[in-house]
Amino acid sequence: MNHAIAHMDLDTFFVSCVRRDNSQLHGIPLIIGGGDRGVVASCSYEARYFGVRSAMPIRMALKLCPDAKVVKGDYDMFSKLSHEVTEIIQQRVPVMEKASIDEFYLDLSGMDKFFGCYQWTREIAEEVTKETGLPISFALSVNKTVSKIGTGESKPHGRLEIKETQIKPFLNPLSIRKIPMVGETTFQLLSRIGIRTIKTLSEMPVLTLQQMIGKNGTELWKKANGIDETPVIPYSERKSISKEHTFSDDTMDIFAMRSLISGMAEQLAYQLRKEKWLTSTVVIKIRYANFDTETKQQKVAYTAADHTLTKTALGLFDKIYTRRMRLRLVGLRFTGLVHGSHQMNLFEDTEELMNLYQTMDRIKNRFGSEAVGRAAGFHYPAKISESPQKA
Repeated sequence: MNHAIAHMDLDTFFVSCVRRDNSQLHGIPLIIGGGDRGVVASCSYEARYFGVRSAMPIRMALKLCPDAKVVKGDYDMFSKLSHEVTEIIQQRVPVMEKASIDEFYLDLSGMDKFFGCYQWTREIAEEVTKETGLPISFALSVNKTVSKIGTGESKPHGRLEIKETQIKPFLNPLSIRKIPMVGETTFQLLSRIGIRTIKTLSEMPVLTLQQMIGKNGTELWKKANGIDETPVIPYSERKSISKEHTFSDDTMDIFAMRSLISGMAEQLAYQLRKEKWLTSTVVIKIRYANFDTETKQQKVAYTAADHTLTKTALGLFDKIYTRRMRLRLVGLRFTGLVHGSHQMNLFEDTEELMNLYQTMDRIKNRFGSEAVGRAAGFHYPAKISESPQKA
C-alpha cells in the first residue's frame, strides 16, 4: 500500500487568531508578544518582510519595523481555537498526530481507494477555514519529512501534492535549512565545506556525515534523500505531569519542604519545555502523618517558566499547610497542558529571562537535568523515592 501523509499548518497562527476578531489588524505589520523587553511570539508576513522573526527581542523588531503594532498574546484564545481545529481534523481522518498547537500530521494511506487523498485533504483545510476563520496550508506526500517541507514551501494558503516521482526534483534545489532537523550549528558546519543544498547533502557518503555530526548523520542523509519511516502517532492529549516525595521520617521542617517543592517545580518546568508543553494549573498535595490528604490548586497564564511555577507552588504550600502536624508526603502537579513552545509563548518574559532559560536548558540537555539549577532547590534530594506521574 502506498503511503499518503499530509502535513497541515495553520498560517501565522497567533496572528490569524488576533486578526479573526479585529478586522482593523488585517494588512498591517503585526507582532504578537508582550512588552518592550519581551520577545516576538509570532509576526505577520508584513512584519517578516522587514526581517522580523519569532523569538527576536521586541525592541529589535521595532527597530526593523517601526510601524508594526504589538499585540499581547491571549493563550487561552489560542488554545481554544487550536482545540476546535483539532476536533474538525480528527473527525475526518483515520489517524491524526498533533505535532504542536498549530501543526498536524494526517495518515491517509489507503483512502485513495474511496476518495482522492489530495481532494480529501483540501476539503478538510477548507472546512477548518470555514468553521474557525483561520487560514491553513498543507502538503501531501509519502512521508512526514517531505510533506512538512512541502507545507513550508507552499505557505501561505498553500495546497501542494508531491508524488513519489517528484520528491527528488522538489527537494534537490532547496537549502539544507529546510530539513526539519538542521539547526543553525549543523547548517554552519555543513556550509563551511560547501554543502548548502539538499541535492549536495543527499550525495554525501553516509559515513562522512556520521563522522562530521555523529549518530544523526544517517538520519540526515535519509531525509535529504526523501526517506522517512517515522509513523504518524495517533493523537492523545496528555493531561498532567507530577512528582511526589514520601519522607523516610515524617517532618515539620518548613525550609526543607519549601526547598523540595522548589526543586520539583524546576525539574517539572524543564520537562515541560523539553517536551514542548505549557501548563495552566498548579496543584500542591500534602499528606499528614495521620494520612489526612489535602490538595490546593491555582490557575496561571499558560507557561513553562520556573520562576512563575515555583512562586505559585510555594504560595499554595503556604496556604495549604496550616496544621502544626508532621508531613509524610509532598506532591506537585502541573495540569491543563497544551502543546506550546517556551520561547514563543512567555508573553510577559524579558529578553534576559529568555536567554537565561535557553542557556540553562542547553546545559541540562547536555549534562543532565541536575547539572544546573537555582539555589532555592539545592536541598532537593537527588536520589529519593519519587513517583513521577503521567496521565
